Amino acid sequence: MENVALLVQIFIGAAVINNFVLHYFVGICPFLGVSRRVDTAFGMGCAVTFVISIASLLSWTFTYYILRPEAPLPAWLWSLAGGDPGVRIDLSVLSYIMYIFVIASSVQFVEMYVRKFFPKLHKSFGVFLPLITTNCAILFACLEIMKQLQDPARLWGLAEALTLALGGGAGFTLAICLMAGIREELELVDVPAPLKGAGITLLVAGIMAMAFMGFAGVDAGIQNLVTLMLK
Repeated sequence: MENVALLVQIFIGAAVINNFVLHYFVGICPFLGVSRRVDTAFGMGCAVTFVISIASLLSWTFTYYILRPEAPLPAWLWSLAGGDPGVRIDLSVLSYIMYIFVIASSVQFVEMYVRKFFPKLHKSFGVFLPLITTNCAILFACLEIMKQLQDPARLWGLAEALTLALGGGAGFTLAICLMAGIREELELVDVPAPLKGAGITLLVAGIMAMAFMGFAGVDAGIQNLVTLMLK
């Protein structure tokens, strides 16, 4: 039951309370570039959610079994080679290279799928779909998972990693769709000339970030509520 409460806390925390875009300010490029229409923004949010889920699944697997300190696979290979069993193997220095490779592969798969089955959506994305490879929100999720796999006493399982990924993807979709809805309404109003375009967009993003700050501290109360409900 405590595990379920923890998963709910992780999901809501990543989606709303510690929203990747509006709290950590990662993934800003597609957030500003593909938020002109709600339908396009929702498609981008779904694509990012899919990529971040696949990348988190693979990054957790590679980190848990290969990259983290005292990972089982390098330790087994070291003992097989006759190495000193007292040596602590740590391959976390390779994490950035591994994560970028995983993200790039996932994005290529998504781009081929969207181009094949949703050509209009692929055309509306333009250059921003392949640029998901450089979306720092996805790399941020992978690094957060790696951070939770450093302490052998408190290792995250695959469920926690995927919950963080789904929550982060849902939060990104929520933020970009809200921004797209506001920008569609802004086209009907008289915006001062100096603020047209990027100026008013950045102002709206700042106001949204301040609004989401109101959710700070709610995650602990949600975890306690879920724990009481499951008892």
